Amino acid sequence: MYRALGKQRLIYRSLISNYVKTGLIDKALQVFDEMSQSNCRVFSIDYNRIIGVLVCHSRFELVELYYDAMVPKGYSLTSFTYSRFICGLCKVKDFRLIDKLLNDMNRIGAVPDMWAYNMYLNVLCSESLVDIALSVLVNMSEKGRDPDVVSYTTVISGLMRVKQIDQAVQMWQSMIQKGIRPDANACRALVLGLCGVGKTDLAYELTVGVMKLDFSTSVYNVLINGFCKAGRLDKAQAIMSFMRKNGCPPDLVTYNILLNYCCDKLMLDEAEKLMKIMERNGMQLDSYSYNQIIKGFCKANLIEKAYMLMVRKMETKGVVDVVSYNTIIRALCKGLRVKRAYELFEEMGVQGIRPDIITFTILIKAFLRDGNSSLAKTLLDKMTEMGLLPDRVLYTTTIDHMCKIGRISMAHTIFCDMIEHKITPDVVSYNAIISGFCKASRVCEAMNLFEQMQVDDLCPDEVTYKLIIGGLLRENKLSLACTVWEQMMDKGFTLDRDISETLINAISSEDLSSISNGKGGKM
Repeated sequence: MYRALGKQRLIYRSLISNYVKTGLIDKALQVFDEMSQSNCRVFSIDYNRIIGVLVCHSRFELVELYYDAMVPKGYSLTSFTYSRFICGLCKVKDFRLIDKLLNDMNRIGAVPDMWAYNMYLNVLCSESLVDIALSVLVNMSEKGRDPDVVSYTTVISGLMRVKQIDQAVQMWQSMIQKGIRPDANACRALVLGLCGVGKTDLAYELTVGVMKLDFSTSVYNVLINGFCKAGRLDKAQAIMSFMRKNGCPPDLVTYNILLNYCCDKLMLDEAEKLMKIMERNGMQLDSYSYNQIIKGFCKANLIEKAYMLMVRKMETKGVVDVVSYNTIIRALCKGLRVKRAYELFEEMGVQGIRPDIITFTILIKAFLRDGNSSLAKTLLDKMTEMGLLPDRVLYTTTIDHMCKIGRISMAHTIFCDMIEHKITPDVVSYNAIISGFCKASRVCEAMNLFEQMQVDDLCPDEVTYKLIIGGLLRENKLSLACTVWEQMMDKGFTLDRDISETLINAISSEDLSSISNGKGGKM
């Protein structure tokens, strides 16, 4: 009988194996279930295999059921299967089940492997659960799995992410004290975190200053960028020299960081020298490099020089982009040379460079400021035709301007376009168009919008109420003005002095008129 059952068990196992190999996991589960319900005894190895298959195929909706069925039978998973199970759960961030498995492992004296621990640390830190990650790190040592450089790097990066800077530095120092030499990833985590909060000196001291660690170029670049942001060009240049001595030549990003600094500080001679050094060293400047210099020229009001750089250098190398044009167009508009800016806009089309939202926003605002509302509206329409939707701020700015110059119908058309393009107006947008209607003695339309706001669950603010009440009073709609005033007071808002006096005087005049009419009737 035992031989028969053993033979039957082998048949079941063979069927399960074949179904798994062909990807028919549900069929494999069906055979496993039949095996469990038959006279064949199911062993720990069978549960380990089927649970391993479910984890491998991410069938997490089922894996816990089979695990829970296994435990009461007195079986357990191997450390390897537990570790793979934990790794799989990390991908779906099932912290509850991971905790359950760790407790079960602790009960039977099993320990996850380093891969599982590091994956768990990574997912904890990615979810900002650094306190749990720190306790796991301690637990690793207690279980005889000493954290490695990956473990420390993960936790340091997590601590930096939640701005626990001092603790991250302590973790770094603890790693060094334990004789673990940081790798490029560990250095990057520390340097990025410290430079991100302005502690570039400390990043330098803990790495280059003390350890004399060999970095990748990208980590050196983070330090250089940090010192440039702190206005420490001398230190940035010193690191650049250090890079060369250590056989790590500066790359394009390194030079671009320095170009950006020089152009921001209007150190244009230094920027041009850098550009020549880059060219002399055979480095191909990219659009970002040239755009930094264009930005510097424009900030110094050397707009024609910026334009000539774009035409003579960038065009010949095919690196002109929308940023190049936007920078010069913005500078021209700022200098009130809107006509020239529009010529550049047209030139973009000839050059095959598609304008973006920034291009249109700069020009529309400039034309509005210059009083050319028709061209601003044309650009707004062209923008939407190209599938570039203006944001709420640009729509509101345009509506407000149109209302102020008395083009209320155009303002209302733009307001309707805004809604049609699914850009939801906010209270400022409504106030702009309501103000226009009220000033144009079209208070009924203003009231329609006022009511629509509330239908759309957008609460009018103090400005809205003042505009509506003022408009109603100007059109002698006193009763309605009083109704809106009551709503306003219910919301906790108050009228300013001028409108309040106008309203009170209107009510008083109405009362006097009623009394006078009454007396006249009696006589």
